[in-house]
Amino acid sequence: MDQNHHEIPTRNVLQPHVLIFPIPFQGPVNCALKLAELLCLSGIHVTFLNTDHIHRPLLRHSHVLSRFNRYPNFKFETIPDGLEDENPVTGDRFEEVMAAIDAVTKPLFREMMISGSLSRRSEHPVTMMIPDEVYSFAVEVAVETSIPLFFFATLSPCCLWTSHFNLAALIEAGHVPVKVENDLDELVKDVPGMEHILRKRDLAAFCRINDISDPEIQRTLKEAQTLPRAQGLILNTFDDLDSLVLPYIRKLCPNIYTIGPLHALHKAQLTPSESSETTLSNSVWKEDRTCLSWLDKHPPKTVVYISIGSLSTMSVDQMLEIWHGLVNSRKPFLWVRRPGSITGGYDESQVESQLLEVTKEMGCIVDWAPQEDVLAHCAVGGFLTHSGWNSTMESIVQGVPMICWPFYVDQQPNSRFVGEVWKLGIDMKDTCDRLIVEKAVRDIMDGKRDIFAQVTSSWANLAKESISDRGSSSISLARLIDDIRLMSSTI
Repeated sequence: MDQNHHEIPTRNVLQPHVLIFPIPFQGPVNCALKLAELLCLSGIHVTFLNTDHIHRPLLRHSHVLSRFNRYPNFKFETIPDGLEDENPVTGDRFEEVMAAIDAVTKPLFREMMISGSLSRRSEHPVTMMIPDEVYSFAVEVAVETSIPLFFFATLSPCCLWTSHFNLAALIEAGHVPVKVENDLDELVKDVPGMEHILRKRDLAAFCRINDISDPEIQRTLKEAQTLPRAQGLILNTFDDLDSLVLPYIRKLCPNIYTIGPLHALHKAQLTPSESSETTLSNSVWKEDRTCLSWLDKHPPKTVVYISIGSLSTMSVDQMLEIWHGLVNSRKPFLWVRRPGSITGGYDESQVESQLLEVTKEMGCIVDWAPQEDVLAHCAVGGFLTHSGWNSTMESIVQGVPMICWPFYVDQQPNSRFVGEVWKLGIDMKDTCDRLIVEKAVRDIMDGKRDIFAQVTSSWANLAKESISDRGSSSISLARLIDDIRLMSSTI
């Protein structure tokens, strides 16, 4: 062949087809479905891959099938996960779920992408993968198939930076494992940018695991190495909110798409008829909407809302301390007690009759609530929360101050940022005492109400600006869509 002559390689131009693959828990699936609908609205084809375990309750308790039926460019696929539970599991079984995915789902996913229904051999091959950031194995599949990959991190950027990307350094410095008998208020100086903010008690919950060979710690170390190998990283935040940590994350993952608050951006892109809350729900639990009628009976900013999310649990003793604190505060309260969230065989016979009687007068207890609707209700003046990232973002958008009682994963750093960085509430971590609960409720609802109202209103306005037509998150979403199209045309 003439040295000056080069064959022009043929390029197969494919229609953009995104595979979204969340981990099988309420929060990540909820976020991923909102991202999927935003991509569908842009005309991009989306396949949403759920594991069997989470897909069953999702179809049972939501209108997700009828909602997505209006998109001819969307389809659900399911993949086995080895779990037989009819209901979603609680957080204490997180590792069991991840082990099942590793054993059962991982090899099936590889087969699906390399030679199966979503491979180049299929009629409509996937041109972009968007798995949850926990699925490190997806990078190897992306390399093997030459399919671009963006990770979607549904946990908080402050946790990603403090307790994921810096975990190896924290272990080397001797800060992890965190010894709970030591001074947990000691500042951690080894995380850049956090020298005057982060205490040992604010590191992610897995940093307190004594054995660094534990699967959760090892998986997190692998995630930190794998995330920078992706072509992009999608985050549910907005630039103003995480301005402290985003510059550091960008040094490792230069191509970041900040598309949060995702639930608000999603709603803003829909027409009023499409954004009816009853059809927007992605809940894997049956929502009790009667609590909204109960809220209607109360004046503005008078009710405390309590929920520890879809995975967290509390003991009977912890529940009773919170309960007494709420009742003693004399504030009406709406309390979500998810089935399985109280450990240790709770029944009402363990509760003194006076507590039950007072609760009938001033409280409303439900199994599950339409949280976005609840936080948007004018009667809600405070939120006692587990500090999950979705709950935190939803609270910020509605300008509701938080009392943070974190359970695990990113909730520890989230609650620190709520209390210390964003000044949006009170961090109550590592304590569960009725006097502390009562004081926190009174501070949020009465004593410091005006201070919190000013700060929460300011952050709510910044959140709304980010999802406006020229806001940072809207611009990020447009860039994400453009990049998906561009990368799909060049593989």
